[in-house]
Formats: sequence, structure tokens, C-alpha cells
Amino acid sequence: MSAETRSRARESGQEQEPAGTRAAHHRPVPAHTDPAEVSLEAALLALADPVRRTLVRELASAGDWVRPCGSFDVPVTKATLSRHFTVLREAGLLEQRDAGPKRLNRLRRPEFDARFPGLLALVLREDDGGR
Repeated sequence: MSAETRSRARESGQEQEPAGTRAAHHRPVPAHTDPAEVSLEAALLALADPVRRTLVRELASAGDWVRPCGSFDVPVTKATLSRHFTVLREAGLLEQRDAGPKRLNRLRRPEFDARFPGLLALVLREDDGGR
């Protein structure tokens, strides 16, 4: 196909991408677990990690769909941070959606509180020095 033909196809919206390139531009939509299906053990394990507690606390103080994954200042690699978000999603604590190149987050506080009343309130309290 000539450059002129490609240009016309692009302008008319009929340009075809080579096989396999479209998938590289889009990541899979994250799977979300309904908090009603989460066991107490899974919830406690998700909240046991200090990095995940930091993520939950920061999300609790932000509005829904405001914080992208890359905006959290935590001492872990990008891959480890991704894993932490996955654990929180699987525990029903987090909902994510893509907005262009960013993945935005929402703490599922009402849903999680309905399943485990008071648990998030304990996690969100400031550290009281172990008392």
C-alpha cells in the first residue's frame, strides 16, 4: 500500500492495523471481586501488608476515580505495586478503571463496610503506637 493510500485510509477511518498490534495498545480490563464473596481471612490478609494499608488509607482520603496507580509514593517496584493493587481488588477493597493511559482507583468502602462492618475504620485510624 502506498503512503498516499495509507493516508486516505487513515483519514477515512478504514486503516487496518497489522495483526497483533491492537492488543499491545490495550491492557485487559481488571477483574473485580464482589466484597460479599470475600472471606474474612482474605480481607485480613489483604490488609495485613503495610504497603497495602498505605494504599487503602490514601484512597480513603481521596475522591473516587482521582488517584491513578502511579501516583502513590510507596517504596516498591512498579511490578510489586501492581501485585498489591491486584490483592486489594481480589479482596473486594478496590475498584479500578482505565482512563486513557492511566488506571484510576476507587476504594469500595460502602461495599466493604457492608461485608465487614468496622474493619476499614480500624485500618484507617492513625497508628496508635500498638495500644
